[in-house]
Amino acid sequence: MLKENKRQVNIISTFETDFTESSLRSRVASGDIALQRLQDNAVELRIKAVKPQDSGTYQCRTPSTDMVATGNYEAQVKLTVIPNTLKVSPQAPPQVLPEGSDLVLSCNVTRDLTHSTYLSVSWSVKKAASSEELLTFGPGEGVTTGADLAQRFADGGVRFVPGGNGVFELVISRLVASDSGVYSCTGTEWTSESRKWVRIVQSVVEMGRVTVTPTDQSLTVKTSSPSSSPLLLYPGNTLTLLCSVAGDNLDALALEVGWLADGRELIRMDRSGLVISNSSRGAGPSLERTGAGEYRLRLREVSGVDGGVYTCKTRAFVKQGGAWLQTAEKTSDAVTVKVLEIKPNFNLTLKAALAPNTTGDPAELVCHVSAITHLPGQSRLAVKWEHAARPGDTSNPTVVASLDAHGNLLPGAAYAERLKSGLVVLSRVQSNTFKLRFLQMQDVDSGEYVCTVTSWSVSSQGDVTKTSEYKSSPLPVQWVRKDPVIDVAAKTDRKASVGGATFKMSCEVFTKNLDEPGYSVEIQWQDDPEGDTKTIMTLNPDNVMQHGPGTEPSRRDALVLTKSAATEFQFRLESVQLSDKGYYWCKVTAFKKQKPGQTWTKVKSSESNKIKLDFQENGLSFSIKLQSDSSSIFPMETSTMKCSLTLLGSTSQGGDVAYEVRWYFSRLRGGGASILLASINRFGVVSKANRNSSSDISVERNDTGDFLLSIHGTQSSDSGEYQCFVTPWYISASTGDWTESGELTSSRVFLTVKFAVWDSLKLPLLYGGAASLGVGLLSLLLGLLFARCCGRKNGLPISRGQIPLIKGGLD
Repeated sequence: MLKENKRQVNIISTFETDFTESSLRSRVASGDIALQRLQDNAVELRIKAVKPQDSGTYQCRTPSTDMVATGNYEAQVKLTVIPNTLKVSPQAPPQVLPEGSDLVLSCNVTRDLTHSTYLSVSWSVKKAASSEELLTFGPGEGVTTGADLAQRFADGGVRFVPGGNGVFELVISRLVASDSGVYSCTGTEWTSESRKWVRIVQSVVEMGRVTVTPTDQSLTVKTSSPSSSPLLLYPGNTLTLLCSVAGDNLDALALEVGWLADGRELIRMDRSGLVISNSSRGAGPSLERTGAGEYRLRLREVSGVDGGVYTCKTRAFVKQGGAWLQTAEKTSDAVTVKVLEIKPNFNLTLKAALAPNTTGDPAELVCHVSAITHLPGQSRLAVKWEHAARPGDTSNPTVVASLDAHGNLLPGAAYAERLKSGLVVLSRVQSNTFKLRFLQMQDVDSGEYVCTVTSWSVSSQGDVTKTSEYKSSPLPVQWVRKDPVIDVAAKTDRKASVGGATFKMSCEVFTKNLDEPGYSVEIQWQDDPEGDTKTIMTLNPDNVMQHGPGTEPSRRDALVLTKSAATEFQFRLESVQLSDKGYYWCKVTAFKKQKPGQTWTKVKSSESNKIKLDFQENGLSFSIKLQSDSSSIFPMETSTMKCSLTLLGSTSQGGDVAYEVRWYFSRLRGGGASILLASINRFGVVSKANRNSSSDISVERNDTGDFLLSIHGTQSSDSGEYQCFVTPWYISASTGDWTESGELTSSRVFLTVKFAVWDSLKLPLLYGGAASLGVGLLSLLLGLLFARCCGRKNGLPISRGQIPLIKGGLD
């Protein structure tokens, strides 16, 4: 270390044990000054308690034994030791505070400014074994908060207030029980080196324990009744109840007060002062704040249902940040309220304001309530109208409709449709007068009518309770009836004599005492007079046709029901079968509409006479014919024969007949063994027999009943008689199944294949002459060539000049 006077002081070495100067040896020996090796190439010098004389420039040197220096072997740092003048003086906070109070934590942090240093102050609280940082100011001018306090600080629930002369305050508003703990104040002195804050000294001082008393421990709720409002009331009186709320620091709390009747909330005032009533009656309960912690419930015109057990329920809130935190909830002791019941009394008068003279006339009945006594002002009246078809029959009346205590219309099952369409109207003209009006009376409306009126009391919660019931005397409503008459006559328009034919039946309707009726028609059937009845098809008054449950799905296309005239209906059954045999008739129901656009109302039904459907199944008849395009042909030509079938009569559908066709051949005219040539079955599959002839045959169908046999490349062996055999198949109109008819045999057709002599010889002669001529010409040509080539070489004389010389010696 280098002192300011340039004197060097040896402090400590890792290698030399006697390196330390004598003035520092005691501090090194005591561990106040020590070295700690951090790594092989890193050593740290530690001084536990620095002293002013420790100020100076510290040097770290590494001796080197290298021959050449390749780097720095020493470094230095300057240390300045200043006096510790930091003082932390907190003000002790209150030991006990109620919830909702504000806590002010004041702390005075100072130091002597001898060097350029900075201060910071922070607060913390210890809860149980853990400590929680609350807020820190500095160094510099920044404020940081703990994680659990950040939201409260942002919402203004925690504030930092800097003061003069080193006084700093932390204000925590609206305390809750969880804020209890031991609070401390920490002062720290800092210096700035290389743009980093370095802590110099720190002092932590405990401020004291703060206990936050829960609101639940001090909050009390009491109910009472003023002397002018007894708890024994008569209907129509006013009930007044008081609720008193007391507690520590009540002004800092937000209260929510509500009244309960028999455990159900009647009315409530929330913490903002908004009153919410759960009563549905007009003059419901009222709740008002009359003073600090004082609330008054007032219920006017009580009835018997308002009696019961009343309690006052209070909830206390403290605002934490942007949310309200409930701190306590208390319910007062119960107060029993009794209301003496007096049964209401009144008289009923039922009369006909408009009486009908005949069916279809309007009618109006009035039920009037009079001489009403002991009926509280908030009570309500309900009415029920009943009808009895026979005078004096009150055992099982029919409910027309009713108006309940809330004014809801409840229609009876028998009159629901007419009430919905407006043909019957139930109304309340005045508070004590009810009307029942019929736009058009029907025959079923004749009889006696009774109105029943009930009184209902309404509780403070909107519930209704029946208090009395009175029934009027029966009112007869009758007129001269003209019963409607409806007759139906059925007749046969077209008789089906055989299976597959068409059956037609019409029904005509005759009515009396019916104006502009509509009709629904049901075609019904029985296999015998004692059998079960089935509905084949129906036609409603709006001319919508539907098939009945007695109709098989496969037969629906054969059934037609139409309206041929205003009072006439026609039924048609096509392609009759054996299963269609039986008795047919019409069931006609007359309907009326009270007014255009309304639904149909049933008036009366009637059935026609029965029409019997019977026929015989005789099958089908056919004719067959065989013809050839030519009876005589030459060999190698093509001959075509057509087998034609004709259906005698008619069939319901073109695809109901099929044929099996077979072709036979006989070489002898007028008889002999027949040979099967080819066949085609009823499904169109062609089969041909094996033949020894070189000719070929083909079979085709070119029309519904026409089948062709063609012989291609005819030979003399194809001469003979040809005949076709046909087996018809058809779908029986009676059973609907394929039925095989009798086999049909056509007439015989003889085919002659001619033999032409010249035609048979002209080609052989032509071929023979051409061959002879060719052989002759070839012989002449060969002879000429032989004569010219071979004759000259062997037969001509040799000239002397051509004889070779002979040697003389040989002579």
